Amino acid sequence: MPVPVLPPSGPSWRKRQAHRQWLADQASDLFEFFQARSVNPKGGFLDLDKAGQPIDGNPVRQIHSTTRMVHCFAIGHLLGRPGSAEIVDHGMTYLWKHHRDPQNGGYVWSLDGERYRDDTKQAYGHAFVLLAASSAKVVGHPLADRLLDDVTQVLDQHFWEDEHGAVAEEFARDWSPVSRYRGQNSNMHLTEALMAAFEATGDKTYLSKAERIANLIIGRHATELGYRVAEHFDENWQLDKEYRGSDVFRPSGATPGHWLEWSRLLLQLWVLGDKRHAWMPEAASALFRQSIELGWDRKNGGLFYTLDWDNRPVLRQKLWWPCAEAIGAASFLLDHRPTDFHEEWYRHVWDFVASHMVDHQHKGWHPELSETLAPASTLFTGKPDLYHALQACLIPLYPSMGSLTRVIAEANREIRA
Repeated sequence: MPVPVLPPSGPSWRKRQAHRQWLADQASDLFEFFQARSVNPKGGFLDLDKAGQPIDGNPVRQIHSTTRMVHCFAIGHLLGRPGSAEIVDHGMTYLWKHHRDPQNGGYVWSLDGERYRDDTKQAYGHAFVLLAASSAKVVGHPLADRLLDDVTQVLDQHFWEDEHGAVAEEFARDWSPVSRYRGQNSNMHLTEALMAAFEATGDKTYLSKAERIANLIIGRHATELGYRVAEHFDENWQLDKEYRGSDVFRPSGATPGHWLEWSRLLLQLWVLGDKRHAWMPEAASALFRQSIELGWDRKNGGLFYTLDWDNRPVLRQKLWWPCAEAIGAASFLLDHRPTDFHEEWYRHVWDFVASHMVDHQHKGWHPELSETLAPASTLFTGKPDLYHALQACLIPLYPSMGSLTRVIAEANREIRA
């Protein structure tokens, strides 16, 4: 799909009732797809194939899957979706009784039934535990405060490195170091979770840490790289351009989808911080534009997964989550830095998603397309995630003033008033 050929005209799509109803319908379809068959009666959640059926022979429950389901169905509960509270409770119970390591503290990455499959303690996973606990607190789950206090203590005691203003990456089950690697992805998601924890508790310690991470990853490193976000660092937070890990979680080079994710998070952080940091909205705008200019495939459409340091595509697959993050970022920018460029790309990415990413046969979104936009499974199989697509559908429906749990809860309070 080439670049947009129609300039934006008329009111913003986000203000049009028909578009808003379409977004709500898409969100409802996503909830229905994952709600119907994801719950594992033995604990945790099941991976689904493309048709929404549980994948046989894959009993592994990873912590980011458990926590994201808690977060998403906390949103569902706030929206008044029946059955959401039971899913939140199911996930919170599994986090506390199974992912949590009662002997050493912290939360293990994955389980196979009752046994640990991968017992490492990952910053990425702990960031999502904090997000799940914060979202559960907003809806009043009885375990939320205990889980929130526990994971906060773990993050402070084991992960947070105050000299850098960011977290270390990974430890063995007994908290011995696994590597000297430091990564932006886990810190980016922790920024999201820290903001949610601040919103849920009012404790500004969370917000201060989120600001310090943003200053390190974006204010220092991304600005030096022309608003390209570096992914991989050593223990002193020196850029490691040669690093190559898993193509799923730690691919080499740069990942334009993360530039888009940071664009939205910076604007949220700017708002929550009383708009004190003038550099944040300017950086958010620059990150969005760079991701489009460098990451969008002008021939076929979609965002390349990764680029090398000469801005050439390396992993040429088109994944669902960068498109979702582009929508969320454009929506925030339209509230805080409105331009025709942001409206144009808000519409264009939705056009692409509706034509190529949405699975009109089975519901949900295709997680991966080839360079030429055929459904593919080189990195992902089935339908692995609700979190990104759901937020893309819902963020444009609410004021860009905080996390979805916060703005939906505030909207509910206004209705009661």
